[in-house]
Amino acid sequence: MVDNRYATALVIGSVLSLLATVYLSVAVGTQNWFQYSTPPIKQCVNTTVIKNEFLTGEFEEKTYSSYLFKWNGTLGLWWRCIQVPPCTHWYCCQQEPKTETLCVSFTLPQQLSAKVKQNESEEDLLRTYLWRCQFLLPLVSLSLVFLSGLVGVCACLCRSFTPTLVVGLFHFIAGLCSLGAVCCFRSSVYLLNDKYKKQRDVVGSVGWSLYLALISFPLQMMAAALFLWAARSHRKHYTRITAYRVA
Repeated sequence: MVDNRYATALVIGSVLSLLATVYLSVAVGTQNWFQYSTPPIKQCVNTTVIKNEFLTGEFEEKTYSSYLFKWNGTLGLWWRCIQVPPCTHWYCCQQEPKTETLCVSFTLPQQLSAKVKQNESEEDLLRTYLWRCQFLLPLVSLSLVFLSGLVGVCACLCRSFTPTLVVGLFHFIAGLCSLGAVCCFRSSVYLLNDKYKKQRDVVGSVGWSLYLALISFPLQMMAAALFLWAARSHRKHYTRITAYRVA
């Protein structure tokens, strides 16, 4: 039999884990991790060329960064987007109130590609590994939560409380991965803005997707604490009962 306190801790921990998984999954799949606010452009712009270069042009960090700075861009783990005027003709000579959002996803080879330094000839190891970690760590976190769910199901089928300790450890590591992904992304964006010299009139701010990923960290940590407490307390309780029966 499982004490009501331990059962309650398991239920609350499972709910927290589910919420953290939903928040982190939504954050990974959306592009609003970081956004740029650009002042209106007061000159004629060929929007057709901009759309073609951004959507179908070659992948180059310097090129798409300039578009993000100039056209109210948003950046995510797997997406980069800009907002351009939906002109009916091939050029725009005044800023329109309505905008059209264009998004392009990062492919896996692009995510793993090496970043270069200012001289464009030497690899920037810091930015390269920060960029790789920022999209790998959330996947590791989600995988650990999924694996802990399988362990929990096996524990229920076997009617054993011992695997709960493993579930708690998995959630603890998953929480660290979620926090690490947020820190890596924030550092990577800071270095990106510093390298390509973002204009002073362009304001960069953190988006709601990053906050969702950040919220998942304490939820996973609280779930891990509940699982670890339940496993440890139940083990002590079971040991005392066994010792009492033997005596």
